Amino acid sequence: MVPQAQPLVSVVTPVYNGDRYLAECIESVLAQTYQHWEYDIVNNCSTDRSLEIAQYYAEKDARIRVHNNVQFLGALQNCNHAFRQCALESKYCKALHADDWLFPDCIMQMVKVAEANPSVGIVGSYVLAGVRLKCDGLPYPSTVIPGREVCRWHLLGKGYVFGSPTSLLIRSDLIRSREKFYNESNIHAADQEACHDVLQHADFGFVHQVLTFTRVHDESRSSRQQQLNAFILGKLMVVTKYGPMYLTSEEYEQCLAKWMQRYYQFLGSSALQRKGKEFWEYHETGLKNLGLPLSRARLTKAAIRELYARFADGLFHPRTTVHRITMSFKNNGKAAR
Repeated sequence: MVPQAQPLVSVVTPVYNGDRYLAECIESVLAQTYQHWEYDIVNNCSTDRSLEIAQYYAEKDARIRVHNNVQFLGALQNCNHAFRQCALESKYCKALHADDWLFPDCIMQMVKVAEANPSVGIVGSYVLAGVRLKCDGLPYPSTVIPGREVCRWHLLGKGYVFGSPTSLLIRSDLIRSREKFYNESNIHAADQEACHDVLQHADFGFVHQVLTFTRVHDESRSSRQQQLNAFILGKLMVVTKYGPMYLTSEEYEQCLAKWMQRYYQFLGSSALQRKGKEFWEYHETGLKNLGLPLSRARLTKAAIRELYARFADGLFHPRTTVHRITMSFKNNGKAAR
Protein backbone atom coordinates (compact mmCIF):
# COMPACT_ATOMS: atom_id res chain seq x y z
CA MET A 1 0.00 0.00 0.00
CA VAL A 2 1.84 3.10 -1.27
CA PRO A 3 1.55 6.27 0.88
CA GLN A 4 -0.45 8.10 -1.80
CA ALA A 5 -3.15 5.43 -1.63
CA GLN A 6 -3.23 5.15 2.15
CA PRO A 7 -6.40 6.46 3.87
CA LEU A 8 -5.77 8.71 6.86
CA VAL A 9 -5.68 6.95 10.24
CA SER A 10 -6.17 8.93 13.46
CA VAL A 11 -4.26 7.50 16.41
CA VAL A 12 -5.48 8.69 19.82
CA THR A 13 -3.82 8.33 23.23
CA PRO A 14 -5.54 9.61 26.38
CA VAL A 15 -2.96 9.91 29.14
CA TYR A 16 -2.93 10.67 32.85
CA ASN A 17 0.37 10.46 34.72
CA GLY A 18 1.80 8.05 32.18
CA ASP A 19 5.32 9.39 31.84
CA ARG A 20 6.86 6.04 32.71
CA TYR A 21 5.78 4.42 29.43
CA LEU A 22 4.56 7.29 27.23
CA ALA A 23 7.78 7.74 25.22
CA GLU A 24 7.81 4.04 24.31
CA CYS A 25 4.15 4.31 23.30
CA ILE A 26 4.80 7.30 21.02
CA GLU A 27 7.92 5.73 19.53
CA SER A 28 5.85 2.73 18.46
CA VAL A 29 3.63 5.02 16.39
CA LEU A 30 6.64 6.72 14.81
CA ALA A 31 8.00 3.27 13.89
CA GLN A 32 4.89 2.26 11.90
CA THR A 33 5.42 1.03 8.35
CA TYR A 34 2.15 2.78 7.55
CA GLN A 35 2.85 6.48 7.04
CA HIS A 36 -0.46 8.30 6.53
CA TRP A 37 -1.48 8.90 10.14
CA GLU A 38 -2.06 11.77 12.53
CA TYR A 39 -1.62 11.34 16.25
CA ASP A 40 -3.63 13.08 19.00
CA ILE A 41 -2.30 12.82 22.55
CA VAL A 42 -4.80 14.05 25.15
CA ASN A 43 -3.17 14.98 28.45
CA ASN A 44 -5.66 14.72 31.31
CA CYS A 45 -4.15 17.21 33.79
CA SER A 46 -1.15 14.99 34.52
CA THR A 47 1.06 15.98 37.43
CA ASP A 48 4.12 14.13 36.11
CA ARG A 49 6.15 14.66 32.91
CA SER A 50 3.48 13.34 30.51
CA LEU A 51 2.76 16.74 28.96
CA GLU A 52 6.46 17.53 28.61
CA ILE A 53 7.11 14.22 26.85
CA ALA A 54 4.13 14.62 24.50
CA GLN A 55 5.17 18.17 23.57
CA TYR A 56 8.73 17.05 22.92
CA TYR A 57 7.56 14.57 20.27
CA ALA A 58 5.03 17.03 18.82
CA GLU A 59 7.89 19.45 18.14
CA LYS A 60 9.76 16.70 16.27
CA ASP A 61 6.87 15.48 14.07
CA ALA A 62 4.08 17.71 12.72
CA ARG A 63 1.69 14.74 12.60
CA ILE A 64 1.58 14.68 16.40
CA ARG A 65 -0.81 17.05 18.18
CA VAL A 66 -1.11 17.56 21.94
CA HIS A 67 -4.38 18.48 23.64
CA ASN A 68 -4.05 19.61 27.25
CA ASN A 69 -7.31 19.31 29.19
CA VAL A 70 -8.35 22.39 31.15
CA GLN A 71 -10.04 20.25 33.79
CA PHE A 72 -9.63 16.64 34.84
CA LEU A 73 -11.96 14.10 33.23
CA GLY A 74 -12.88 10.59 34.31
CA ALA A 75 -11.11 7.78 32.44
CA LEU A 76 -14.01 7.03 30.08
CA GLN A 77 -14.80 10.71 29.64
CA ASN A 78 -11.24 11.34 28.55
CA CYS A 79 -11.37 8.40 26.12
CA ASN A 80 -14.48 9.87 24.49
CA HIS A 81 -12.84 13.30 24.48
CA ALA A 82 -9.80 11.79 22.76
CA PHE A 83 -11.99 10.23 20.05
CA ARG A 84 -13.50 13.64 19.36
CA GLN A 85 -10.03 14.92 18.42
CA CYS A 86 -9.84 12.60 15.41
CA ALA A 87 -9.35 14.43 12.12
CA LEU A 88 -12.61 14.85 10.19
CA GLU A 89 -10.96 13.43 7.07
CA SER A 90 -9.71 10.28 8.83
CA LYS A 91 -11.17 6.98 7.63
CA TYR A 92 -10.01 4.87 10.57
CA CYS A 93 -9.24 5.47 14.22
CA LYS A 94 -6.64 3.60 16.26
CA ALA A 95 -6.84 3.91 20.04
CA LEU A 96 -3.57 3.38 21.89
CA HIS A 97 -3.32 3.42 25.68
CA ALA A 98 -0.36 5.35 27.04
CA ASP A 99 1.21 2.29 28.68
CA ASP A 100 0.82 0.05 25.60
CA TRP A 101 2.50 0.01 22.19
CA LEU A 102 2.06 -1.14 18.61
CA PHE A 103 4.23 -3.52 16.62
CA PRO A 104 5.63 -1.81 13.48
CA ASP A 105 3.25 -3.45 10.98
CA CYS A 106 0.11 -2.98 13.10
CA ILE A 107 -1.70 -0.17 11.29
CA MET A 108 -0.64 -1.41 7.83
CA GLN A 109 -2.06 -4.91 8.33
CA MET A 110 -5.27 -3.74 9.97
CA VAL A 111 -5.98 -1.16 7.27
CA LYS A 112 -5.36 -3.77 4.56
CA VAL A 113 -8.14 -5.96 5.97
CA ALA A 114 -10.52 -3.02 6.38
CA GLU A 115 -9.85 -1.65 2.88
CA ALA A 116 -10.34 -5.05 1.26
CA ASN A 117 -13.66 -5.53 3.07
CA PRO A 118 -15.89 -2.41 3.20
CA SER A 119 -18.42 -4.18 5.44
CA VAL A 120 -15.85 -4.37 8.27
CA GLY A 121 -16.36 -1.87 11.09
CA ILE A 122 -13.74 -3.13 13.57
CA VAL A 123 -10.45 -4.95 12.99
CA GLY A 124 -8.64 -6.92 15.69
CA SER A 125 -5.58 -9.15 15.96
CA TYR A 126 -3.66 -11.33 18.38
CA VAL A 127 -2.53 -9.44 21.48
CA LEU A 128 0.57 -9.87 23.60
CA ALA A 129 -0.58 -9.03 27.14
CA GLY A 130 2.51 -9.06 29.30
CA VAL A 131 3.92 -12.49 28.42
CA ARG A 132 0.60 -14.07 27.43
CA LEU A 133 -0.97 -14.36 24.00
CA LYS A 134 -4.64 -13.33 23.87
CA CYS A 135 -7.46 -13.13 21.33
CA ASP A 136 -6.34 -16.40 19.75
CA GLY A 137 -9.73 -18.07 19.45
CA LEU A 138 -10.62 -17.49 15.79
CA PRO A 139 -9.73 -20.38 13.45
CA TYR A 140 -7.09 -19.57 10.84
CA PRO A 141 -7.45 -18.14 8.21
CA SER A 142 -10.73 -16.38 9.23
CA THR A 143 -10.28 -12.78 8.10
CA VAL A 144 -13.84 -11.44 8.04
CA ILE A 145 -16.56 -12.70 10.36
CA PRO A 146 -20.15 -11.42 10.50
CA GLY A 147 -20.46 -9.06 13.46
CA ARG A 148 -23.49 -10.80 14.88
CA GLU A 149 -21.69 -14.15 14.76
CA VAL A 150 -18.68 -12.81 16.69
CA CYS A 151 -20.96 -11.27 19.32
CA ARG A 152 -22.94 -14.52 19.72
CA TRP A 153 -19.66 -16.39 20.01
CA HIS A 154 -18.50 -14.03 22.75
CA LEU A 155 -21.76 -14.07 24.71
CA LEU A 156 -21.91 -17.87 24.64
CA GLY A 157 -18.46 -18.01 26.20
CA LYS A 158 -16.64 -19.49 23.21
CA GLY A 159 -13.83 -16.95 23.29
CA TYR A 160 -12.93 -13.28 23.37
CA VAL A 161 -11.41 -11.53 20.33
CA PHE A 162 -12.04 -7.86 21.14
CA GLY A 163 -8.99 -7.52 23.37
CA SER A 164 -8.67 -3.94 24.62
CA PRO A 165 -9.07 -0.54 22.90
CA THR A 166 -5.37 -0.70 21.98
CA SER A 167 -5.90 -3.88 19.97
CA LEU A 168 -8.66 -2.53 17.69
CA LEU A 169 -8.89 -0.40 14.56
CA ILE A 170 -12.33 1.23 14.19
CA ARG A 171 -13.94 2.93 11.24
CA SER A 172 -14.03 6.65 12.04
CA ASP A 173 -17.58 7.20 10.76
CA LEU A 174 -18.82 4.70 13.36
CA ILE A 175 -17.16 6.77 16.09
CA ARG A 176 -18.40 10.09 14.71
CA SER A 177 -21.98 8.77 14.44
CA ARG A 178 -22.15 8.45 18.23
CA GLU A 179 -22.15 11.38 20.63
CA LYS A 180 -20.18 9.20 23.07
CA PHE A 181 -18.51 6.09 21.73
CA TYR A 182 -18.11 4.61 25.21
CA ASN A 183 -20.98 4.42 27.68
CA GLU A 184 -19.50 6.45 30.52
CA SER A 185 -21.75 4.81 33.10
CA ASN A 186 -20.24 1.40 32.37
CA ILE A 187 -16.81 1.59 33.95
CA HIS A 188 -16.58 -2.20 33.89
CA ALA A 189 -16.81 -3.10 30.20
CA ALA A 190 -17.43 -0.01 28.10
CA ASP A 191 -15.14 -1.29 25.33
CA GLN A 192 -17.00 -4.61 25.12
CA GLU A 193 -20.31 -2.78 25.08
CA ALA A 194 -19.15 -0.53 22.23
CA CYS A 195 -18.05 -3.54 20.15
CA HIS A 196 -21.40 -5.27 20.61
CA ASP A 197 -23.18 -2.07 19.68
CA VAL A 198 -21.17 -1.42 16.50
CA LEU A 199 -21.25 -5.03 15.30
CA GLN A 200 -25.02 -5.13 15.12
CA HIS A 201 -24.62 -3.60 11.65
CA ALA A 202 -20.98 -4.25 10.69
CA ASP A 203 -18.57 -7.14 10.26
CA PHE A 204 -15.46 -7.93 12.28
CA GLY A 205 -12.06 -8.17 10.61
CA PHE A 206 -9.12 -10.06 12.05
CA VAL A 207 -5.39 -10.24 11.36
CA HIS A 208 -3.68 -13.48 12.40
CA GLN A 209 -0.58 -11.73 13.69
CA VAL A 210 0.52 -10.29 17.04
CA LEU A 211 0.17 -6.56 16.34
CA THR A 212 -0.29 -4.90 19.75
CA PHE A 213 1.22 -5.10 23.21
CA THR A 214 -0.88 -4.53 26.33
CA ARG A 215 1.11 -3.85 29.47
CA VAL A 216 0.09 -5.62 32.67
CA HIS A 217 1.17 -3.80 35.85
CA ASP A 218 -0.15 -2.89 39.29
CA GLU A 219 -0.71 0.79 38.48
CA SER A 220 -3.04 0.13 35.55
CA ARG A 221 -6.76 0.83 35.84
CA SER A 222 -7.49 -2.81 35.04
CA SER A 223 -5.39 -3.95 38.02
CA ARG A 224 -7.41 -1.71 40.36
CA GLN A 225 -10.63 -3.13 38.93
CA GLN A 226 -9.32 -6.62 39.64
CA GLN A 227 -9.35 -5.84 43.36
CA LEU A 228 -13.14 -5.53 43.17
CA ASN A 229 -13.40 -8.03 40.29
CA ALA A 230 -15.23 -5.41 38.25
CA PHE A 231 -14.81 -7.61 35.21
CA ILE A 232 -17.34 -10.21 36.29
CA LEU A 233 -19.96 -7.52 36.87
CA GLY A 234 -19.03 -5.91 33.56
CA LYS A 235 -19.52 -9.21 31.77
CA LEU A 236 -22.94 -9.59 33.37
CA MET A 237 -23.86 -6.07 32.22
CA VAL A 238 -22.98 -6.94 28.63
CA VAL A 239 -24.90 -10.23 28.81
CA THR A 240 -28.10 -8.61 30.12
CA LYS A 241 -27.96 -5.76 27.58
CA TYR A 242 -26.94 -7.61 24.41
CA GLY A 243 -27.94 -11.20 25.12
CA PRO A 244 -31.57 -10.57 24.08
CA MET A 245 -30.31 -8.97 20.82
CA TYR A 246 -27.96 -11.73 19.69
CA LEU A 247 -29.23 -14.93 21.34
CA THR A 248 -32.41 -16.96 21.22
CA SER A 249 -34.58 -16.83 24.34
CA GLU A 250 -33.36 -20.26 25.43
CA GLU A 251 -29.69 -19.38 24.80
CA TYR A 252 -30.06 -16.14 26.73
CA GLU A 253 -31.63 -17.82 29.75
CA GLN A 254 -28.88 -20.42 29.81
CA CYS A 255 -26.17 -17.78 29.37
CA LEU A 256 -27.59 -15.59 32.12
CA ALA A 257 -27.95 -18.56 34.48
CA LYS A 258 -24.33 -19.59 33.83
CA TRP A 259 -22.97 -16.14 34.61
CA MET A 260 -25.17 -15.71 37.68
CA GLN A 261 -23.86 -19.04 38.99
CA ARG A 262 -20.27 -17.91 38.43
CA TYR A 263 -21.04 -14.57 40.05
CA TYR A 264 -22.47 -16.11 43.22
CA GLN A 265 -19.62 -18.61 43.36
CA PHE A 266 -17.25 -15.64 43.36
CA LEU A 267 -19.34 -13.77 45.97
CA GLY A 268 -19.48 -16.87 48.18
CA SER A 269 -15.70 -17.14 48.11
CA SER A 270 -15.44 -13.39 48.81
CA ALA A 271 -17.69 -13.77 51.86
CA LEU A 272 -15.19 -16.21 53.38
CA GLN A 273 -12.40 -13.72 52.71
CA ARG A 274 -14.25 -11.07 54.74
CA LYS A 275 -14.24 -8.41 52.03
CA GLY A 276 -14.80 -4.83 53.16
CA LYS A 277 -17.80 -2.52 52.96
CA GLU A 278 -16.72 -0.92 49.67
CA PHE A 279 -16.57 -4.30 47.97
CA TRP A 280 -20.10 -5.31 48.98
CA GLU A 281 -21.62 -1.92 48.22
CA TYR A 282 -20.04 -2.04 44.78
CA HIS A 283 -21.48 -5.43 43.85
CA GLU A 284 -24.85 -4.95 45.57
CA THR A 285 -25.42 -1.66 43.74
CA GLY A 286 -24.27 -3.15 40.43
CA LEU A 287 -26.68 -6.07 40.65
CA LYS A 288 -29.53 -3.79 41.71
CA ASN A 289 -28.96 -1.56 38.67
CA LEU A 290 -29.27 -4.63 36.44
CA GLY A 291 -32.59 -5.56 38.02
CA LEU A 292 -30.95 -8.56 39.71
CA PRO A 293 -30.87 -7.62 43.42
CA LEU A 294 -28.43 -9.48 45.61
CA SER A 295 -30.01 -12.62 47.08
CA ARG A 296 -28.82 -13.14 50.65
CA ALA A 297 -30.10 -16.71 50.61
CA ARG A 298 -28.23 -17.54 47.42
CA LEU A 299 -25.10 -15.86 48.76
CA THR A 300 -25.28 -17.90 51.96
CA LYS A 301 -25.66 -21.15 49.99
CA ALA A 302 -22.72 -20.21 47.77
CA ALA A 303 -20.55 -19.44 50.82
CA ILE A 304 -21.48 -22.76 52.43
CA ARG A 305 -20.62 -24.65 49.24
CA GLU A 306 -17.28 -22.85 49.06
CA LEU A 307 -16.58 -23.62 52.74
CA TYR A 308 -17.44 -27.28 52.19
CA ALA A 309 -15.17 -27.40 49.13
CA ARG A 310 -12.30 -25.98 51.20
CA PHE A 311 -12.78 -28.56 53.93
CA ALA A 312 -13.02 -31.31 51.32
CA ASP A 313 -9.81 -30.07 49.79
CA GLY A 314 -8.23 -30.13 53.24
CA LEU A 315 -8.88 -33.87 53.60
CA PHE A 316 -6.51 -34.43 50.70
CA HIS A 317 -4.25 -31.40 51.06
CA PRO A 318 -4.30 -30.49 54.77
CA ARG A 319 -1.03 -28.57 54.74
CA THR A 320 -2.17 -26.40 51.81
CA THR A 321 -5.53 -25.68 53.41
CA VAL A 322 -4.05 -24.77 56.80
CA HIS A 323 -1.61 -22.39 55.12
CA ARG A 324 -4.40 -20.80 53.06
CA ILE A 325 -6.63 -20.27 56.10
CA THR A 326 -3.73 -18.90 58.14
CA MET A 327 -2.81 -16.40 55.43
CA SER A 328 -6.46 -15.40 55.10
CA PHE A 329 -6.68 -14.59 58.83
CA LYS A 330 -3.43 -12.62 58.66
CA ASN A 331 -4.59 -10.57 55.68
CA ASN A 332 -8.00 -9.89 57.20
CA GLY A 333 -6.34 -8.88 60.45
CA LYS A 334 -4.11 -6.37 58.65
CA ALA A 335 -7.12 -4.95 56.82
CA ALA A 336 -9.02 -4.55 60.07
CA ARG A 337 -6.12 -2.61 61.62
